[in-house]
Parts: sequence; C-alpha cells; structure tokens
Amino acid sequence: MDIFLISDNQVSQSQEIPDAVPLKGFLWIDATHEEVAADPEAWRGAIERATGVQIYDPHMTDTLNPNHPSYFDSTQDYGMVVFRKLMLNGAAGNGNSQAPAGSEDKSAAAPAAAADEGGKRKIPAALSKLATQPVTFLIMDHALVTVHERYSRTIDATRTRLLDLCNKTEKTPHAIRLPASPEDLLLRLINAMVDQYLDLRQPLTTQLDRWQRALLDPRRPFKDWMALLDARIELRKLENLCEEQHDAMQELRDYFVDIDDGIEISRAKDLLLVRINDVMEHITRVLNHARRLESSIESAVQIHFSAVAHRTNEIMRTLTVITALFMPLTLITGIFGMNFEVMPLLKNAVGFWLTMGSMALIVVAMLVFFQRRRYLESQALDRR
Repeated sequence: MDIFLISDNQVSQSQEIPDAVPLKGFLWIDATHEEVAADPEAWRGAIERATGVQIYDPHMTDTLNPNHPSYFDSTQDYGMVVFRKLMLNGAAGNGNSQAPAGSEDKSAAAPAAAADEGGKRKIPAALSKLATQPVTFLIMDHALVTVHERYSRTIDATRTRLLDLCNKTEKTPHAIRLPASPEDLLLRLINAMVDQYLDLRQPLTTQLDRWQRALLDPRRPFKDWMALLDARIELRKLENLCEEQHDAMQELRDYFVDIDDGIEISRAKDLLLVRINDVMEHITRVLNHARRLESSIESAVQIHFSAVAHRTNEIMRTLTVITALFMPLTLITGIFGMNFEVMPLLKNAVGFWLTMGSMALIVVAMLVFFQRRRYLESQALDRR
C-alpha cells in the first residue's frame, strides 16, 4: 500500500495511513485487491480514520469484485468509479488474471500470423482476447483511494513520478504540474488508461487488413472461419466495454456538475469538466473505431461470398457453354446411332467426313453466336 500527501508543490510519502484528515492538500491511498481482501474491515477502518468517511458494505463488495463492469455510484460523502482498464497481455483469459510486472507494455492485438506446417501460407491470427481488470476509485473531499490488481502500468507510472518528486530536495517548481485535487488525479489516471485503448487502433487496423486480404485471396480458399468469428466477438466485447465506460464517465461528469464542496467554484471546476469531456471523447473514438472494424469484417465477409458466387457463376457459365456446344453434336451422333438398316450417308464413302465437317461448322456457328450475344465477354476480359 502506498500513501502520498500531495499539496501545491510538495509530495510526501508515508508507509501508514494517517489518523487525521490533512489540513492542506489531499491524500492518495493506493492499495491492491490482495491487500484489501486480506482484512477488509481493518482497511475500511483505516480509511475512515484518515478521511472521516465510512465506505458502505455494497461498495466494499464491488471493490473486491474482479468481474465488475465499469460504472459510477455516489453517496453524500464520496463518489465511486469502477473503470475497467486494459490488461495488455494476450495470454490472459479473464479479467482477474495476473500478469508479471511490465506485461502491460505488450500489445494485446499484435498482428501476428500463424504459419501452417510445410511452408504453407500464413493465416492471420485471431484478435487476441482483450483481457481487462477493474480499478476502483473512491473520490472524497481530501482523498483519492484506488484499489486495483497487483500490476498496473498506469498506477505504477504515476507512483514512480511522485516518488521521484519526493526524492528531490530542490524547492524549484517542478516541470510536471501536480494534481490540484483528488478529482484531478482521478481524471489523469483514467485518461492514461483510455490512451491504452487508443494505442490499439493501428495494430487492430493492420490485423483486420490481413484478414480482408486472406478473405479476398482468389488463389487460396479461406478456411479459418472460427478464428474470424472469435475476432468479431472480441470486437463486440470492446464495443460493449467502451459503452459502459462512456456511461460511467457521463455519470461522473454529472456528479462533478452537481457538487460544489471540495472544488473551487470557477476555474478549477471548469478544468475538471474539460478533462472529463476529453476522456469521454477518447472513449468515443475507441468505440467508433471498434464499430468500424466490426463493419469492415462484415463487409469483407460479404465481399468474400460475393466473390465466391461470382466465381461459381463463371464456372457455371463455362459448363453451360460446353454443354450447349455438345448438345447438337450429341443429337447428330444419336441419330446416326439408330437401329435402321437404311440411313442416308451410312454407307457413303465420304459420309463420315461430311458429318464431322457439319459438326465442326455447327460448333463454329454457335461460338460466333455466343460471342455476338456477349455470352463469353467476361472470359475475354479476364484473359486481357
């Protein structure tokens, strides 16, 4: 557990939760799910002593729930935000999986390609499962409490910056402006988490381009339909996740608009509203991108089946032409195969050659007829 006291231009760290509400600045109390789950009542009691706010039982249950969706709730004393952040670890199967430190630096949707044995063509891998984990924020007048999984790149990066500021002895203004309030720190953390989703846009676009090329390749039939279905399911999950996050941020924005305590009425509050609008705009961009990718997959599948149908029509056109050419020839051979003793040209010395010549003339005449009626025009264009 990490405890920081953040004031105007100073940051101090403590190993224990203080027993009184700070007179200047605010507290950032950061804990993991393991630390809270070890003794929930003791942890809640320590938070109450430090902030003067008691956390309700349903919110304690939500804090320790690894599968809780993104949402916002508030009481008279505090507001609670649950925000599902990205676990950038493609091997993670669910939201409560743990990853080694630094694993979030890897892309969850890296456009890898799986190669078949024997040097066959590479088939684009399915969209890696977007594993997420919840981060709980408790917003109080003079404190921000965060509870998350053991490893979090965003929390670790912010904590590292604050520790660097703690170790500085110079009193000169810092290059990085410190958060002015718990709400300011909350929005900075959430904005950094949303940026992880924005970083997925280019890898996802590249991977979906590979899917489209594989679907529309006429030389090799596409057979990886289950992987394509998994990719579409993951995109739908990302879309639902973004909608939940947007709804939670909308309710948080309304909460900021309604309250006045703990926030300067004019400029500071306007800055918070600008920041939360920016976060919501980033979430909207991720949501729109997920919808475009899902639409691209559906369009590629439709074009694939259209191309298959077109190829089938071309094959049937060729077979129909061949059948039409041989129908009169089959009629002629059938006539001369009748069981009559007396038939014209049957015992004539040049009867065979006359029949073959007439059959050749019929084929040529039919080809000319098909060409003039443009029955064979598409094949001619393909040859060009």
